Amino acid sequence: MSRDVEKEIKATVENNNVVLYMKGTAQQPMCGFSGQAVAMLKACGVTEFVDFNVLEDDLTRQGIKDYSDWKTIPQLYVKGEFVGGSDIMREMYDSKELQELLKK
Repeated sequence: MSRDVEKEIKATVENNNVVLYMKGTAQQPMCGFSGQAVAMLKACGVTEFVDFNVLEDDLTRQGIKDYSDWKTIPQLYVKGEFVGGSDIMREMYDSKELQELLKK
């Protein structure tokens, strides 16, 4: 039986307020960019979010890149919408846009 990875991703991002597809976990990021993404979420007061470790699932690792048409990890989704990777998160954080988005 084959998995419908796109359907799994869609359900995850639509059924959770904040989802971060990352390398590692929020407790143990496995790359600097994922660590920075987690730190920014925490700095914005986000205490609960779904962290999905793409290093444990190759199908999802490729699937999330196809789903968003964004080739790098981490990837942040807020209320079902793709926000961006750590570079976009940093720009939004510095301009206070990320804080405003996550308050809603």
